[in-house]
Formats: sequence, C-alpha cells, structure tokens
Amino acid sequence: MDCQKIIKTLMHKDFIKVTNEGKCFEDGAAVYAKEIKDNVFLLFVILKGIDIENIQAFIAHFDCFNSIGLKEPEQIMFYLSIKDKDDLHYFEQYLKASNN
Repeated sequence: MDCQKIIKTLMHKDFIKVTNEGKCFEDGAAVYAKEIKDNVFLLFVILKGIDIENIQAFIAHFDCFNSIGLKEPEQIMFYLSIKDKDDLHYFEQYLKASNN
C-alpha cells in the first residue's frame, strides 16, 4: 500500500495534519483529521513500522479539534485497521452507507 499516495489524497480532501504529542496514538504516528460533524472527526493514523505500513481509520468525538493528538477521544464510534486495498474498499463502502 502506498502511504505517500494516501497522504497526498488526504491533503487534497482538506484533512489537517495534527501534532501527535499525547499518549492516544503511537509515537511517530502521523495523524490526519477532518471534522465531519460538530466535534466528530474522521481520523487517519499512519504508523510506519519496520516491516509494514499500517493505517488506522477512526470516527471519534473529541471535545475540540485541538485535543486530537493530546487527549483520548471522548467516544470512538468507528475503527478500522487498514492493511491492504480490500480494507480501503470496505471503508469507502461504509462511508457511502453512512451518508444515506
């Protein structure tokens, strides 16, 4: 999976890179967030390990945008670990279904 291509896509879709300074996400993880409803955010967390690249997708409620990367979310409503292209396809289908 090409994480650089995914990061470029996120940037074009108005995702903002969040500073990861808390204990919510692993050290060195790149966190991208976009508000989809009042204080509900779609997050992509990109972990680069020695052997694999792993992307985690969250829909989570935070008290404000600035608490992302610093505090635990108040509620996690959706979580998906994306390790291959099929996982991305399933996530895309979930987002389409949730818009209906």
